[in-house]
Amino acid sequence: MAAAGKFNRSNPAVKRILQEVKEMQSNPSPDFMALPLEEDIFEWQFAILGPRDSEFEGGIYHGRIQLPSDYPFKPPSFMLLTPSGRFEIQKKICLSISNYHPEHWQPSWSVRTALVALIAFMPTNPGGALGSLDYKKEDRRALAIKSRETPPKFGSPERQSVIDEIHEQMLSKAPLVPQLLTIGSEEETNKTSPDTFDEHDVKAAGVNTSGSSSGSANNTDLPKPDSESEVAENIVGAQSDVIPRDNGPRVVIAPQNPVLTIQKPKHDRLLTLAAFGLTLAIMALVIKKFFKINGLAGYIEGKF
Repeated sequence: MAAAGKFNRSNPAVKRILQEVKEMQSNPSPDFMALPLEEDIFEWQFAILGPRDSEFEGGIYHGRIQLPSDYPFKPPSFMLLTPSGRFEIQKKICLSISNYHPEHWQPSWSVRTALVALIAFMPTNPGGALGSLDYKKEDRRALAIKSRETPPKFGSPERQSVIDEIHEQMLSKAPLVPQLLTIGSEEETNKTSPDTFDEHDVKAAGVNTSGSSSGSANNTDLPKPDSESEVAENIVGAQSDVIPRDNGPRVVIAPQNPVLTIQKPKHDRLLTLAAFGLTLAIMALVIKKFFKINGLAGYIEGKF
């Protein structure tokens, strides 16, 4: 950058930002482009291509990133400038990589990381998140076509100059917007080919979380930003943690041992009664014999 010399290179945030600018220029991505302003390297203008195999494919979506003064220890804020039907324009959006959720941010993440994650967020369910929209697919595809025509108008002449430069570069490598499918063919396509960004791909917008989020802005030993190949673990996975979940108590019913009632057969009951009667008869004979031996037989026979 021509204006890099005017900034304090001993400042940890400036040092990290210049490092990311150099990396972006030496290793450009076909899916996005981002440049800081000459007068304020904490403000970046960017554009992303709509994810392939989605209603956003072929679209060019511009936005603004504002980095905090203690970057990378705190997350940036994001604002979209191009209508997409997925995010509101000129309004800060709520993502797990944004300043709305600093608890998820990792200092090893970077502007590149954030843009890879943003592309992955595009075809996901908005879930009512702040700054999100849920347009129909045909409306989003129409906006994708319109996004190619002219870059958005925003801010000062310097900002507009950067936006125009980025748009020209992205338009040269953006694929055409696919034709809108009919309802029948679209249903058939959905049956045969899943969306490009499924749950696995969404998690693939994350990074290695081994970097510690602790530290101060005065620490000169800054964590290095992850390379694009490492943007593969947890960013959008963390977004799912933001969505409220049903954590109510669960009632677990323990299985009960069944009580078995065995009914005796009818003939067994008859045998029991017969045995009982026989026992009584034997007892009567024994008593009669006892009285006879002791001279009391007359009482038994009713003679006295």
